[in-house]
Amino acid sequence: FLHHKDGHRVPVSIRVSPVRDGNGEVVGAVEVFRDITSRIADIDRIEQLQKMAFLDGLTGIASRRYLEMRLRDRFAEMDRYHWTFGILLIDVDRFKEVNDTHGHLVGDRMLQMIAKTLSASTRSFDLVGRWGGDEFLALIASVDAGHLENIGNRYRLLVEKSSLPMPEGLPLFTTISVGGALAKQGDSEEALLERADRLMYRSKANGRNRVTLEP
Repeated sequence: FLHHKDGHRVPVSIRVSPVRDGNGEVVGAVEVFRDITSRIADIDRIEQLQKMAFLDGLTGIASRRYLEMRLRDRFAEMDRYHWTFGILLIDVDRFKEVNDTHGHLVGDRMLQMIAKTLSASTRSFDLVGRWGGDEFLALIASVDAGHLENIGNRYRLLVEKSSLPMPEGLPLFTTISVGGALAKQGDSEEALLERADRLMYRSKANGRNRVTLEP
């Protein structure tokens, strides 16, 4: 960073070339400085665009686009290395009532609270993101049915015990309904998601605030 004549510091790249005499001995050097402010700004813009593409704007966790990319990667890993994985499709119970009663700003805060709860309780090699609306999707690696159910119930209990502070009155509580499915050879992304979706709605039909897996 060089000192600009106007007082601020400027990021530069430096290229140094030796100056030699007739005998080939180095007697000095030429330094060429190039202002790279615009280049750094370009890098920042690229990083920002990547964040916009891969992170959900409201909750700050993985976006649907990124989840879809990672889901394809999981299938490729299963086909190549036979690594097992499962998914948990998560839907917020009675979310429309929150929006209708308290407004969409409170609804957004509720989604942010749930996203932070899910993200904080997710293993580093798993991924949870916002699938859309009030739905979240978790990709769980190296898992069997029992372990997948345990993770789903951990999410469920942690959300149940979370609460959203309100400026006036009691805090708001909510619950989630979860459907879980293991990927299997010959599966497609659509088939796996459809099974998890069906099981999630079975959780809702059976009273909400529960996890349902394939038999």
